Amino acid sequence: MKSFQPIFLLFAILAASSIMAIGIFIAEQSVIGIIISFLIFIIIMGTGFAVKKRKRQKGTL
Repeated sequence: MKSFQPIFLLFAILAASSIMAIGIFIAEQSVIGIIISFLIFIIIMGTGFAVKKRKRQKGTL
């Protein structure tokens, strides 16, 4: 079994939170909130994939 990577847990929690925020802003009918939450989600996911790629290239994953 591979070692636990807490940074990836943090990225997963933040991404899930931004998806929940999108749902909340849809319920509130706030277009600005939806757009901001979606952009935050894209940034978090992109950062997570970039970190994973760097760790793979270094051989620490």
